[in-house]
Amino acid sequence: SIQINSNQSKANQSSTSKIMANFGQLVLVLGDLHIPDRASKIPAPFQKMLVPNKMQHVICTGNISSQDYAELKALSPNVHVVAGDYDVGGDSNGDMLFPESRVVQVGNFSLGVIHGHQILPWQSKEALERTRRKLNVDILVTGHSHQNEVSVQEEDSYYHINPGSITGAPSAAAAASAFNKEEAAAASSVIVPSFILLAVQEAKVVCYVYELVDGQVQVSKTEFTKKNNEHDDPEKKAALVANAALMASLLSN
Repeated sequence: SIQINSNQSKANQSSTSKIMANFGQLVLVLGDLHIPDRASKIPAPFQKMLVPNKMQHVICTGNISSQDYAELKALSPNVHVVAGDYDVGGDSNGDMLFPESRVVQVGNFSLGVIHGHQILPWQSKEALERTRRKLNVDILVTGHSHQNEVSVQEEDSYYHINPGSITGAPSAAAAASAFNKEEAAAASSVIVPSFILLAVQEAKVVCYVYELVDGQVQVSKTEFTKKNNEHDDPEKKAALVANAALMASLLSN
């Protein structure tokens, strides 16, 4: 489960807000917790980083429990979850009835979120691109593989990210092939716990991937810049031509 450090949040809220403002809008992306079936909890080094009021959005690729969901909602006012293939819990109010996919707008970027088990053929770039086009988004967010991935599809001008499993839970295939707890633990050991933090700034997204390797948190960074499509819009193109002509005439006088 996600333990909330409220004292740390209150003490650091003012200074943290000032620092984070320089990063733009922050989006925590995580998923595939599988608590308690395949993992007992989020690793302690990650727990310390999950502070309320630090992120403007939380995106979850699914496979969470009702308790996890309640604790995610304590981290940010904007929590966006899609259905996984092993969500646990729920209540009579339908609190855990998540959509299969959803589109989240953060600044100038649209993010399409889907767990990923629905995308076939599995791990096909063409299938991912079809899903991205169907959702009509700049960034496609998937889970299911339990392995983090960040890729920029230059030819189609979109970003694909997978936060992996924040608990390091084994994937469905590994869990199914395990005959006992010892084998399940061995399968889990090959999965690196990870999550992603996005900093959305105007036409740029900075992507930070956090991995827990040998008990130490390691961070890598990539960037994605949204292409300006003004020249592809006929009306905007005509306006640009008219403005250029007007500027030329003014300069010639």
